Amino acid sequence: MIDFQFLERNKERLRSEYLFARPFPYLILDNFCEAEKLERLYDQIPELNNKSRDYVFANNKFEKSNYRELGAEFQELYQDLSSKQMNDFLSFIANEEVFVDPVNHGGGLHQGKKNSFLDMHLDFNYHPLQKGWYRNMNLLLYLNKDWKPEYKGQLKLEDLRSGEKKELDVPFNRMIIQQTRAYTLHGYDMTNFPDQKYRTSVATYAYTKHQHLVEKPRTTDWVVKDGQPLKRAIASIYGPAVKVKNLLLGSGTAKNK
Repeated sequence: MIDFQFLERNKERLRSEYLFARPFPYLILDNFCEAEKLERLYDQIPELNNKSRDYVFANNKFEKSNYRELGAEFQELYQDLSSKQMNDFLSFIANEEVFVDPVNHGGGLHQGKKNSFLDMHLDFNYHPLQKGWYRNMNLLLYLNKDWKPEYKGQLKLEDLRSGEKKELDVPFNRMIIQQTRAYTLHGYDMTNFPDQKYRTSVATYAYTKHQHLVEKPRTTDWVVKDGQPLKRAIASIYGPAVKVKNLLLGSGTAKNK
């Protein structure tokens, strides 16, 4: 389903685009998948009802981890995203060894319904189950048919070091590969999609194996600058609270169905 021939032909240029992007490395790939197959996949997307656990910081956002079971096109997309070809391409543009989590822990089909938003945040850095896997990239395939800027929901990027910001449009069949580090804030503002249209994406996460931990393991860190005092207070204790919960009950993210 993925146009690997295009990626291979243009990998030198795409590596430069990724590494030199501001405010931090990212890459936009339009027409990422074969149009006919992705159209068929789109037509099979159900309305999701499994709400995100980050409900304080993510309004009306729904998820399905195991999207493979939705049909043959979903299975093919999953296989392509976790293939050796994809891992080789990611490793080339990052100039280090990178691989997609074959189980896609925490990823999946994401659907933002009416007035959806996702507050700015830093992703967890080490895989919850594979302790030496360092999260290196987010792969975000957008499935927003006939998207217009006034629908909002653009992917917002901000470098926590410099404060430099960027907003990226999220039309249908656009893949955005985004570096994840301790300073790569991202999220999206409240959407304004028409009725029965949702902000839809497939999220996949890629890692690099670390022989030794180079950062203190963290859960998702929420950065709430303009929110209400209560939300800022919750953000300040969110990480430690999740760590305690995971120790007692295990990570629940991969259980989304």
